[in-house]
Amino acid sequence: MLDYPALRALAAVVREGSFERAAAALSITPSAVSQRVRALEERLGAILVVRGQPCRPTDLGRTLCAHVDRVRLLEADLGLAGEGASARSVLRVAVNADSLATWFPVALAGAGETLGATLDLVLDDEAHTAGRLRSGEVVAAVTASPEPVTGCRTVPLGSLRYAACASPAFAARFFGAGVDPRSLADAPQLRFDRRDGLQARWMAEAYGHVPDAPTHWVPSTHGFLDLALAGFAWGLQPVALAEAHLRAGRLVELPPGLRIAVPLFWTVARLPALSLRRLTQAVRRGAGLALGEAPPA
Repeated sequence: MLDYPALRALAAVVREGSFERAAAALSITPSAVSQRVRALEERLGAILVVRGQPCRPTDLGRTLCAHVDRVRLLEADLGLAGEGASARSVLRVAVNADSLATWFPVALAGAGETLGATLDLVLDDEAHTAGRLRSGEVVAAVTASPEPVTGCRTVPLGSLRYAACASPAFAARFFGAGVDPRSLADAPQLRFDRRDGLQARWMAEAYGHVPDAPTHWVPSTHGFLDLALAGFAWGLQPVALAEAHLRAGRLVELPPGLRIAVPLFWTVARLPALSLRRLTQAVRRGAGLALGEAPPA
């Protein structure tokens, strides 16, 4: 039988990043937190948290934190309460940056008062958020993968559309003679991170070739847009954010006008928790309005 006060202490240390802040959240002393975590480690014969600034869980520690988060969700439905802030129900959810910058906040707007839990959002590329679910780090994720995850169900949300954009001045400078593999090889491009393949996909679909171009790495959706507006580089922008700028002439769409659609899915743990069901309903409704997928009945 697991020691749940010790598990809650471990989860608080990982969530808050230090034993001192965990103690404040639990309304106990740092010494008590340390004793609980140490006793749990001794009982299991394994290190659960790497002490540092911040403290970080080991693989086993992360698994145990995921377990206690799931137990807390079920306890909340039963009206059970634990000690301190750790007793609050928390939904840890992985979401990609472009969704968070476009449709996801609108989807959550109507659920805030009825959710009955707080959100802990984890940002990651949509191609990799499913891995967070498989590791037990999150209970739900916006993902680009329809592949099943053990213990979860997956439903389609619709597609997030992208357009290749640049400022008029940038387009005149680099693409005055037209957009082709040669001009694309000279024109600086934006990429979100090393895993971002949207620009390469656009060039491959448009021209059958991916030239080696100067690349700026910008891990921010709004930074991506601002740098394109400033004439710094071209990049694939979410149509939801670029549309107004295209209409106003602050951005131009690069020929051949090919837009890319990235299908998104909602993968969620099969837990009978009311807050998780409400979150799923809100996400599906919001996605149905913004991404084109029919909302649930």
